[in-house]
Amino acid sequence: MRTLVRFAVAVDVMPKEGIADPQGQTVERALPWLGFPGMGQVRVGKRIELVVDADDAAAAEAAVRAACVRFLTNPVIEDFTISVVEPATGAQGNGGRSA
Repeated sequence: MRTLVRFAVAVDVMPKEGIADPQGQTVERALPWLGFPGMGQVRVGKRIELVVDADDAAAAEAAVRAACVRFLTNPVIEDFTISVVEPATGAQGNGGRSA
């Protein structure tokens, strides 16, 4: 029986260069009014955190990359980066059971 390792994975998603970012523009316009002058070029993205059970870090990253391309992001207008932490804090994959 093989034992999977539980990995903490973070996906940071940002609009691609040249893609309109209305949320970033709204934040940028509001900053001076809220007493934060001198801040600009604001871009707003999102962070997705997952726990992935996989054989190794490369397999965890490959699985998350496939999920990003197919479901978690819009590759037409968004770029993403994946960070894998080896292993995640806590028990082994499958709650410590072998698969």
